[in-house]
Amino acid sequence: MKNYTVIRYQTTDAAVWNDFLDQADQASFLFHRNFMDYHADRFLDFSLMIYEGSRLVALLPANAAGNTLYSHQGLTYGGLVYGSLRLHEVIAVFRAVLYFAQQNGFTMLSYKCLPPVYCLKPRQECDYALFLAKARLVRRDTLSVIESNSRYKISALRRRGIKKGVENQLAVREEHSFEAFWNQILIPNLGSRHQTRPVHSLEEIQRLASQFPQSIRHFNVYHQDTLVAGTTIFETPNVAHAQYIAANETRADLGSLDFLFDTLIRGTFREKKFFDFGISNESMGQKLNAGLSYWKESFGATTMVQDFYEVDTAGYVLLDDVLI
Repeated sequence: MKNYTVIRYQTTDAAVWNDFLDQADQASFLFHRNFMDYHADRFLDFSLMIYEGSRLVALLPANAAGNTLYSHQGLTYGGLVYGSLRLHEVIAVFRAVLYFAQQNGFTMLSYKCLPPVYCLKPRQECDYALFLAKARLVRRDTLSVIESNSRYKISALRRRGIKKGVENQLAVREEHSFEAFWNQILIPNLGSRHQTRPVHSLEEIQRLASQFPQSIRHFNVYHQDTLVAGTTIFETPNVAHAQYIAANETRADLGSLDFLFDTLIRGTFREKKFFDFGISNESMGQKLNAGLSYWKESFGATTMVQDFYEVDTAGYVLLDDVLI
C-alpha cells in the first residue's frame, strides 16, 4: 500500500481545501469551508486532509465529540472526498484516516455515506473499505429520487393536484428573500406538525444563500398574491435537492405543493440529472413517514438509501493484508 500523511485542517488551509473540491468527484458546495463554517460554534471541527507526499489527494469533513470522530454532523451527507484515486488507493487512504484517528485518541469513527447520486461518476470505494474494516451499519435513511431521463410516472392523484393549481392560477416565483416563507409558512408548519424548527435559522439561510447564490435557491407559491407554499432547493452538479418543503392549510384545496414541484421537476430543473425530495424518516431511520413517502413516490420518485456506519479506529489493522 502507498503511504499517506493525514493532517488536521486549520483555517489557514481554507483556500487549499476549497480548491481541491473542483477536482473531486464528490464536489458539493456543502463541503466548501464557507458553508461548513457557518455553524463552527456548534461543532468542534476536526476535518482531515490526506496527502501523498506534497499532493493533496482526499478530504474528510469531520468534527469531534468525546472519543468519536464524526463524518461531519452538521452536513446532510459526508464521507471521504476524492478524485482520481483507484480502489486500492482509497483503501489505503481510509486506513490512514483510521490510524490517524486512533493515534489522536478517537476509538470510533462515525461515518456518514454520500448517496451515489451526488457523485459526478459512480464511486463506492469507501463502502468496500468500510466492509473490510468491519464497520457496523447503525442507520439507514430513505431518499425519494427522480431520475430525469427515466420513465417516471406521475400518479393520477398528483395530476389532479397540478390541475387544481392551474385552475386556481397559482404562481411560482423564485425569491431572494427567505423571510416570508420562514416566518409565515416553514416555522409555523414545523412547529405544529413536528414540534421542531428549521435546521437553519432565517439569518443563517440568508447568509448562506448570499455566499452560494447559484446553489441555494428558493421558490414561493402565490395564490392571488398570498404566499401559500414554498421550497428551498440545494443545487449540486447532478442534483436538485428539496431541503425545505412547506405549505399552509390550503395545500389540498389549491394543489399548491403539487403545482410547485411539477413546475420545478418538469420545468426549472428539467436538465438536472436527479431531483431529490430528501428523506421521510425519523428515529435514526427506524420510522418511516408513510404519507410523506407516498406523496413523493406519487411524483414518480423511487427509493435510494443513505447509510451511516460506526467503525472502530483500531480496525485499521484489518486493512493491512487486503491486497493480493
